[in-house]
Amino acid sequence: MSYGDGPDDAALRGAWETFCHQLMGAGEQVFKDYNGISGLQRTDALRFLTQNLSQAFDLALETRDPRYPSLHAFCGPTRKLGGDCADFTYQQAWIDGRSVYRIVGERGSAPFFNITVQGPRLEGPAVLHEPFGDVPEANLMGEQLVTDTDGRFEVFIGGPQRAPNWLPTTPGSRKLFIRQGFDSWDDRPATMRIERVDMDAPRPLPTAETMVAAIAWAGDFVTGVMSDWPEYPFTHGGVDADRPNEFPMVGTGAGDAERGRAAANMHWSLASDEALVIEFDAHEGLWMLTNMGVFFNSMDFLYRPVSYTPDRTKVDGDGTVRLILAHDDPGYHNWLDTQGFEQGNLTYRHMLAGQPAVIRTRLVKRAQLPEVLPADTATVTEQERTDQMWARFTAIRSRYALL
Repeated sequence: MSYGDGPDDAALRGAWETFCHQLMGAGEQVFKDYNGISGLQRTDALRFLTQNLSQAFDLALETRDPRYPSLHAFCGPTRKLGGDCADFTYQQAWIDGRSVYRIVGERGSAPFFNITVQGPRLEGPAVLHEPFGDVPEANLMGEQLVTDTDGRFEVFIGGPQRAPNWLPTTPGSRKLFIRQGFDSWDDRPATMRIERVDMDAPRPLPTAETMVAAIAWAGDFVTGVMSDWPEYPFTHGGVDADRPNEFPMVGTGAGDAERGRAAANMHWSLASDEALVIEFDAHEGLWMLTNMGVFFNSMDFLYRPVSYTPDRTKVDGDGTVRLILAHDDPGYHNWLDTQGFEQGNLTYRHMLAGQPAVIRTRLVKRAQLPEVLPADTATVTEQERTDQMWARFTAIRSRYALL
């Protein structure tokens, strides 16, 4: 038996060849003008592509049938996508508006928890690549979730209304987004599983038609991943590429209430002898800062101090939070590591309780930090920094059930 003997050979090979050409084109985006020319930054861009190539067919094929849903973790220590926050976990499940689903789990202790039903995907130049671009239809926040005394819960999606944990669907419903946000390293993640309640047969095997469609979806996905980032935030997300190192005002846009957060992004550029002091008044509510690469992919949050939340941040005596973005460890507690990148992006998220911060920045020489920072700005020893690394490493592994 050889090529051409099978009735679907031409369709399958043609689909795969098209995908390989798309993948080659996606790889060329590594060298776009937005990306720095250093080996570290070029490599990070290619790593961003390979990380998402590794999940392209999880999204396009393995979890794609809404009659047999599966919770897919599309961001984590080894997969970065969509301006992901280092102190969030993200899962999605493909669903439809006809079926009834059940999520069973244990709540954990993450202070932010949100399940959102996503509706029809929009079209147009202002719409991000799949699996984004949907309109939030309904959501269940952590404070609305009813659990038993042990923290166990059951949530129904679709079908007739059920109390207390129920989310409606529409004919256009197409996926669930589940996000958890953490503050303390001691916060425990929720554990969950999803199922269609009337499942009565095994999942059918992929057909040639299914595979051809999956290959096309995966090709569009890797193309969108590399072409939309970082252009999309610069064009549609309020990031000013011509004014690095300045944070825009934090505002609440369409859909933010359903997502339970407001966000702002800053593009930064730092010379080898410079540091950026980022400061804002300490304020109520849960907030998060994540340092990201050029393609809005979170930096190495498993090992490095590239993200902060209130519990893990020191506040100066004047009530101000000051974070120091620098290429090497300046010895201050609130150090934001650049990983040696010459440019990147920093995202602030505010979880809507209280008012978001007005963020101020000062670009200074690295050697001037002792002069420009208050005398009581918290410092750390080398051993304390190592202890911080281990605390981060242990907690992140727990969030993702990594051994």
